[in-house]
Amino acid sequence: MSATDIAAFEGPDDETRAAAATQPARFTTGGRGKTLEMAAYGDWRAPALGGIDADLRVFEERTLDHELIIDVAGVDRLDTAGAMVLQRIMAACKGRSAASRFIGAKKEHAELLDQVFPHLAPCPIEPETRNAFLAMLDRLGLGVVDAYYASLHVLSFIGVTLASFGRMVANPRRFRVTSVVHHMEEAGLNAIPIIGLMSFLIGAVVAFMGAKILQQFNAAIFTVELVAIAVLREFGVLLSAILLAGRSGSAFTAQIGSMKIREEIDAMKSLGLDPVEALVVPRVVALVVMLPALAFIAAILGILGGLIVSWGALEISPALFLNRMQNLPNSINNFWAGLVKAPFFAFVIGIIGCFQGMQVAGSAESLGQRTTLAVVQSLFLVIVLDAFFAMFFLEINF
Repeated sequence: MSATDIAAFEGPDDETRAAAATQPARFTTGGRGKTLEMAAYGDWRAPALGGIDADLRVFEERTLDHELIIDVAGVDRLDTAGAMVLQRIMAACKGRSAASRFIGAKKEHAELLDQVFPHLAPCPIEPETRNAFLAMLDRLGLGVVDAYYASLHVLSFIGVTLASFGRMVANPRRFRVTSVVHHMEEAGLNAIPIIGLMSFLIGAVVAFMGAKILQQFNAAIFTVELVAIAVLREFGVLLSAILLAGRSGSAFTAQIGSMKIREEIDAMKSLGLDPVEALVVPRVVALVVMLPALAFIAAILGILGGLIVSWGALEISPALFLNRMQNLPNSINNFWAGLVKAPFFAFVIGIIGCFQGMQVAGSAESLGQRTTLAVVQSLFLVIVLDAFFAMFFLEINF
C-alpha cells in the first residue's frame, strides 16, 4: 500500500484507470486537515480482497472522527463483498462526518453500493451502566408483574377446565373413559414402585434420626409417635405429590407441548374437537383419582420403614409399634389429614402441567423452558397448599 498521509490528494488519471483494469485491488490514501481521502483501483471482488483487508482496517481506524471521501472511479470490477468493504469503511463506528461520500462511481457500482448499505452489521451498543441495587429492584418488579399475569392466566385456565368438566358431567357420553384409564395407569400405577421405595426409605430415615435424638433424653420409645404423625400427616402425601409433579406433571407438559409444536392441537380445533376436553380433563381427573391411592400406599410403606428400623435399632417389636400407633390420640385424624390434601395437590399438579404444555411456543427451547416451569410451579404450589392445610388443621384442632 502506498500512502501520502497528509499530502495533497490527486484523483487517478485515465492511464492509471486503464492500467487498474488488469491489476488486483489496491488503494491510495491522502488528506488535508480533518478530511481524509481514499482512491480505490482494480478488481474489488471477494477473491482479491484478502491481501488488502488488514491495511484497509488500519486505514479505517485512522478515519474515525474525520470526513472521508472515497474515489471509486478507478474500480474496474466490484461485487457485493467489495461494496460491503467500501461501505464498512465509509460507515465506520465511533463517528463519521455527514459530509463523507463516494465520488466517481459508475452507475452499476453506485447501485450496488446503495443496495448493500442497509445490510451492514450494526455498530455494537455499549451496555447501559446502571446501579446494581436499582437493577435488582427493576428485576424484582418485573418478576412480580409477570407472576401477577401468570396467576391470572392460570386462574382462567382453571375456569376453562372446570367448564369443560361440567359439560362432560352434563353429557356423560363426552367423557373419555379410555383416556382417563390410560393416564391413571401411566401417572398412577406405574409410579407405585418409585413412590413406595422413597416412602419406605423416608420412614426409615425419620425413625433412625428420631431414635438417635430421643435416646439422648431416654425417650426412644416415642419414635413410634414421631414416625406415625410425620408419615401419616405430612410425608406420605407430600412425597407422593412431589414425585408426581416431577414425574407426571412434566410428562403432561412435554406431551401437550410436543403436540403444540407439531400443530396437532390446531388440527384438533379444525376438526371441531375441544383440546381442553380431549387432553386436559382426562389427565387432571386421572391424577385426582390416583394421588389419594398413591398417598395411602406411601403412608403404609413409610410406616413399614419406620417399624423395621425401630425393630432393628431400638428393639421395639412390631406388635408394640402397632399398639402404640393405634393408641396415639387422634390417630385416625392424622391419617385423614394427609389423605384429604391429596386431591387438591393432584388438581394443582395436573392443571399446571397441562397449562404449561398449552403455552409452548413452537420450539424445542420453549418446550424445555415450559417443562421446567411446570415442575417448579407445581412444587411451589404444593408446598403453599400444604402450609395452608397445616395452619387450617391447627386452627380447627384436627
